[in-house]
Amino acid sequence: MRALLIVNPNATTTTPAGRDRLAHALSGRTQLTVAHTTHRGHAADLARSAHADGMDVVIAHGGDGTVNEIVNGLLGPSPDRGPDPTLPRLAVVPGGSANVFARSLGIAPDPMEATEQLLALLADRTARRIGLGHCDGRWFVFNAGLGLDAQVCEAVDLSRLSGKKATSSRYVRHAITQFFASKRIEPALTLEVPGQDPVAGVYYAFVSNSSPWTFLDRRPVHTNPGTSFGTGLGVFAMATMRVVPSLRVVRQLLAKQGDPSSPYLLRADDVTHVRARSTRPIGLQVDGDYLGLRTDVEFVSVPSILEVVAPAQ
Repeated sequence: MRALLIVNPNATTTTPAGRDRLAHALSGRTQLTVAHTTHRGHAADLARSAHADGMDVVIAHGGDGTVNEIVNGLLGPSPDRGPDPTLPRLAVVPGGSANVFARSLGIAPDPMEATEQLLALLADRTARRIGLGHCDGRWFVFNAGLGLDAQVCEAVDLSRLSGKKATSSRYVRHAITQFFASKRIEPALTLEVPGQDPVAGVYYAFVSNSSPWTFLDRRPVHTNPGTSFGTGLGVFAMATMRVVPSLRVVRQLLAKQGDPSSPYLLRADDVTHVRARSTRPIGLQVDGDYLGLRTDVEFVSVPSILEVVAPAQ
């Protein structure tokens, strides 16, 4: 089995010793090539080369951003494609701060535990096909969003440029700051969901490809608990920025059996696509990566497009 290990040495929880142990363990089970990313977009380039070279599996050791780059490198920009039997399988050993994708697949959050888990999965040839989301020429593996969460991702990216780590507490602080800043702005979004009338007056929208939507340390945050890698997309959109109803929804998001509902909440599950139009440019994020301002975005569910090394459902 030929494998390419793509390591992001700047990911939050990767260490030189951990990377060496992972590479040593994998080299005993695979014909291993190791590559370290050096710049933005490098993981996508490496993934494209792995496909062209006929690699059997690509292993990501980094955070969700590294995984997203690899997926986009493997699949290319267009969603109008079917499953490709020549595509390498994707495996993940978490190395970031949240590791939402890996944890949603059932991969252990601790890198050493995940390494042992991966070796067992490779030995048993355990893999499954999953669906992904697509928007604005980009694939997303767990979530995308317009408005509030994109603003938070932008703020965290800027803080990382100044040398600050992306921690759960930092995300929460930025979320609170951006929430109160957004209260002074009129809602700009209108959402078009199949089978429903367009919904205007939306402040922000989350689109999920799996559940949980994210994690705060060990605590999962559920926006659309029925969404999975085997269903369509989940839509979660708020039509208020008032504090009291927003806090009620936040409490539901953090509940163990979260099933959020509110008169101000548009929630739809298992949708094939959703279109968002905005009366002014509004921020877009994909898997935590801030992409910039947009006025018209269509999110599409593409089923069974990628084979991943992960526990059976």
